[in-house]
Amino acid sequence: MGGRPKILLTRLFPDDVLARAKRDYDAILNPADVAWQGNDLIAQAEGMDGLMISSSNKFTPQVIDGLPDSVKILSTFSVGYEHVDLDAAQARGIIVTNTPDVLTEATADTAMMLLLNAARRAREALEMVSTGKWIGWKPTQLLGVQPSGRRLAILGMGRIGRAVAARARAFGMEIHYHNRNRLMPELELGATYHRTAEDLLRHADFLSINCEQTPETTKLINADRIELMPENAIIVNTARGGIIDDEALIAALKSGRVFAAGLDVYDGEPNLNAGYMDLNNAFLTPHFGSATVDTRNAMGFRALDNLDAFFRGNEPGDRLV
Repeated sequence: MGGRPKILLTRLFPDDVLARAKRDYDAILNPADVAWQGNDLIAQAEGMDGLMISSSNKFTPQVIDGLPDSVKILSTFSVGYEHVDLDAAQARGIIVTNTPDVLTEATADTAMMLLLNAARRAREALEMVSTGKWIGWKPTQLLGVQPSGRRLAILGMGRIGRAVAARARAFGMEIHYHNRNRLMPELELGATYHRTAEDLLRHADFLSINCEQTPETTKLINADRIELMPENAIIVNTARGGIIDDEALIAALKSGRVFAAGLDVYDGEPNLNAGYMDLNNAFLTPHFGSATVDTRNAMGFRALDNLDAFFRGNEPGDRLV
């Protein structure tokens, strides 16, 4: 490979990330920030040695099979990697890397923000003030749910789940969790472990979803499992939208079976289920869990670190395949 490696940055990443990419590579940018897909993505990759991609670019088997032979690595600006078919990449001999660890604090902050806003009926409150409908304080106005003393069930007790637990303890919440494996006591910190998701949900006054989306967790929160939860439970999701069965949650929010939901991720986003739009007990944000300057820069630098290692002939630290 003569000269500097040629890489394609498939989205408009933060300025500091772009500056480093241009400094170290023959970097081709996407100034219009178009989320290329399919044949457009294949065409843009022509002549590239590697790609720095995002979760909005879908690397299906067809796209991966169509990539030029020159492409040897896909470095994704994300922790999640469901947008890349790893089997297809492995079959082509293309390395795939991600950016774990750097999103933990920002995402946990977002989970608590969603939890508090859902519990305290913030969507209704904001609308009341912004539309001029607020006519003053009264004793029964916007009565919500107080988190302190209630049980927070965490589905997925990895780094983000544990960071959510740390924040929730400061609010006086009792921590329960389900994980593929039970944590060591020094990580569990007194939290109650549940061997199955179903048992966890029976203790979920609040539920924070922090697990990966896999075939086993897709639509895990469905009508049957919602029925296992205590009355007036609150559901928060900062993981992946597909873990929730939207129709089931929407029905539960409409009926009052679930008191409220705080959602930052959606199945099929950005085309979220229209049923959420008119529900004043659904507090909705636009997948911005990692949207701080510090975190997005850290994600970009981690993605570039993986590219740097590969092009130096070393093993990328965050290699998936």
